[in-house]
Amino acid sequence: MPLVVAAVVAAILLLPGGAGPVRAKAAGGDAEPTKPITISGPFGRIAVAGPWTYASDPRDQGLGKGWSKGTFPGKDVTIPYVPNAARITGAAGVVSHRGSVGWYRTTINVDADGQYAVAFGSVNHHATVWIDGRQVAKHTGEFLPFEARTSLKAGAHSLVVRADWRDPEKMKAQGWHRLWFNFGGINREVTIRRLGNSEVQAPYVTTTLQNGSANVRISAKVVNRAGARDIQLAGVLRRDGQDIPVQFPSVRLNARETRRVEANVKIDQPALWAPGSPNLYDLTLAVPNESAYQTRIGLRQIQKQGRNILLNGKRVTLRGASIHEDAPGAGTGLNAEQMDALVGDLKELGANATRAQHPLSPALLERLDAAGILVWQGVGPTDSPGSWQSDTPAKAKVARERVQTTLDEQQTHPSIVVWNLVNEIARNGGTDNGQVPYIREESKMLKTVDPGRLTALDVWATPVKYTNADPVGGARIPEKMGSVYQYIDAIGITSYQGWYSDPGKSMDFLKQSIQRFTGAVKKIYAGKVIVLTEFGAEANGENPTSRPGGYGYQANLLKTTIDAYASDPEISGEIVWNLRDFGVAPTFIGGSIRRTYKGTIRLVRGLNQKGLFTYNGRPKPSVAPVKAALARAAVADEPK
Repeated sequence: MPLVVAAVVAAILLLPGGAGPVRAKAAGGDAEPTKPITISGPFGRIAVAGPWTYASDPRDQGLGKGWSKGTFPGKDVTIPYVPNAARITGAAGVVSHRGSVGWYRTTINVDADGQYAVAFGSVNHHATVWIDGRQVAKHTGEFLPFEARTSLKAGAHSLVVRADWRDPEKMKAQGWHRLWFNFGGINREVTIRRLGNSEVQAPYVTTTLQNGSANVRISAKVVNRAGARDIQLAGVLRRDGQDIPVQFPSVRLNARETRRVEANVKIDQPALWAPGSPNLYDLTLAVPNESAYQTRIGLRQIQKQGRNILLNGKRVTLRGASIHEDAPGAGTGLNAEQMDALVGDLKELGANATRAQHPLSPALLERLDAAGILVWQGVGPTDSPGSWQSDTPAKAKVARERVQTTLDEQQTHPSIVVWNLVNEIARNGGTDNGQVPYIREESKMLKTVDPGRLTALDVWATPVKYTNADPVGGARIPEKMGSVYQYIDAIGITSYQGWYSDPGKSMDFLKQSIQRFTGAVKKIYAGKVIVLTEFGAEANGENPTSRPGGYGYQANLLKTTIDAYASDPEISGEIVWNLRDFGVAPTFIGGSIRRTYKGTIRLVRGLNQKGLFTYNGRPKPSVAPVKAALARAAVADEPK
């Protein structure tokens, strides 16, 4: 066995916080150590899944009653747990969306004295964490990981979390606008691990292909938690019994210093990752006998060539549907089976791509990696179309930190091919409110530190009304690209022809409108990759099938739209909005389509029904024609 590989193996076997240093229990009794559902992460993690005790605190009295000490009564739950997931529509949904306060407690048992890190995948919206009645962490913002760190003696300890998700309008004003329902609580897994004298954090992987070989650049942050010394990271890639050593240089680190170290490895005859052949390698990085990080990676090269996306040197187009992490009874707190169901729906559709407006769960991304499904991943703030709430220096700083946090958590996932910085920017963005500086700064940063992906903006381009003299129909796209697009590779177009503009028009009319619109968009965004990232129509069984709001109309409109855009070889894909129906603010009841039809269209307040599948996962009649249209588009893309 090569020396470096042996060092990594030894590191894994001898790490502090290895097998069984931690137990977690609630009022119900002891619980055995549980594996996290996320494969990637620091070695030695144990899931603190439950049982936990949960108590609702709608009047916010828990602090005054001393609940931070873990003495409150409640019901047993398993994490993730979203307290208000059962109520998203009707009068109860209005109250639920306004938010509340909830408390979680459990008991953790550690077998050895030491420093420990309790890691949270996501809490909405304000989280406060206590261990043994002492506050150890505060955090704001959903879908962003954070940790609580403290010293613990061997034995039992109280772990308490307070989640406050009140007032989504206030969240919006503070730069945390929600494009979905205000689901609260601990909505991703919680883990605990013992800390050693070092840590390995935030690995990055970039692959370039040359002459049949893969040149793989691997880097990671090394944290020295001891005195000044030399540290050498060791690494190994594994696949099908093959061990490939990754050799890092030794670095001198001061006490408490963190530094990113880098290594390069050449792999001959690599098993490349791509839709249809999602080959994965296991990567372990370790400071021998102290700490390690494990993950699964895919070797693939993403490039931009003119208007085309190249995957491993071949043009690829993105075909599929967007996703929200939202399931009945669970809200955003998806379990493994619900994640598998989302991926299964995408497979049923024949999709090779999906899109998300918020950072996806690492556990869900791992499933998309394994399925070979490309991801157009939103990072940073999400605002309503044309808006930008991160308009002060403090909020701009938080916006940039959100991008960096997501990058550090998700960079190793081969499925992610695009970092999208803004949801539905209008024209050339806002200079006075800080939107343009944010986009320019973050897109330049991403292209520098993560050159193996594209940077993108989703553009608010839905036309208002077409005329022959105005092919973009009053859409919010610029007459000419401004400086905000300098470091942007790809443009995601939001285009609701047949729904928010010209609803009910004939499919022939809409096809011609789409073709005129596409021509205008291509001229404005010359040299950029263009993907139709949002289009569709709501549909349910309460409306006549052939009219807007009906199943037949949705199916015909989606088929017509996909066929029209796919017929243009300069368009790099179509991603339907949305895979499944999902919860939104209870005030939402269809937007402008209801004004057009003046009460003759029936939609469900608080539920976006643009999904190809219902909220409960039942396929709508649009699934079959969309699957066929995506398949036709894929055949048209094949080299002749």
